[in-house]
Amino acid sequence: MKSNTMTLQAFPGIKSKWERYDRYDFKFKNRNAIVVVPQKAAPGNPWIWRPAFFAAFPSVDIALLAKGFHVAYYDLTHLYGSPHAVKLGTEFCNYMRDFYQLSSKVTVEGFSRGGFFAFNWAAQNTDRVACLYVDAPLCDLFLWPGRDNKKLWNDVLKEWNLKDNQMTEDKGKSIYRLKALAEANIPIISVCGDSDEAVPFEQHMDIIRKRYLELGGTVRVITKLGCGHHPHSLTDPTPIVNFILKYTK
Repeated sequence: MKSNTMTLQAFPGIKSKWERYDRYDFKFKNRNAIVVVPQKAAPGNPWIWRPAFFAAFPSVDIALLAKGFHVAYYDLTHLYGSPHAVKLGTEFCNYMRDFYQLSSKVTVEGFSRGGFFAFNWAAQNTDRVACLYVDAPLCDLFLWPGRDNKKLWNDVLKEWNLKDNQMTEDKGKSIYRLKALAEANIPIISVCGDSDEAVPFEQHMDIIRKRYLELGGTVRVITKLGCGHHPHSLTDPTPIVNFILKYTK
């Protein structure tokens, strides 16, 4: 006889493998979500969350899985850090905490345009953030996509539900998020190429670094000599992983 016994999954959706770990793909609020589960969760169920570009240059994610972190992805890639995106991100984090007992504080991992979202979300959810890891982060919508790229700029305005003259600097630049982050003592680590033409270091993360230090914030920037926008992260992610572990309670 066939057994009718069923085993509940750790997370919803389709179960597969990613880098030897159990991976679950599902929908949340009609958007793609993924959770990768460590073989043994560390105390407190720490986790790292990407709002964009799952599995791109994943050395940090893989190393943290081995340390007992869950790795989560919730796709907010093309929402340009809008208030709607921030709201969705908060609902996803609440879902992970309330239904699956992941830590109430998360490491937010923002690559490229994901960095802009990371700053926006963290500034409005400082009590939910362990630290930020931003990699070649976009920090200024006026530089990218910028008004000259009419198609993408119109996408920005649509997602923000604004007219062009309503997209002011306090909305489109990450530097305006830093005061809230510094007051909450949110540590930031960043990796950037010094030859990045898509998101130039001097116009994005270097400005953030200088201002955050002025505000008394904790920030470490690792600069890769001769590196462009890609590849992201580090071949040996130990410095990033150690930073995240230091600030994860």
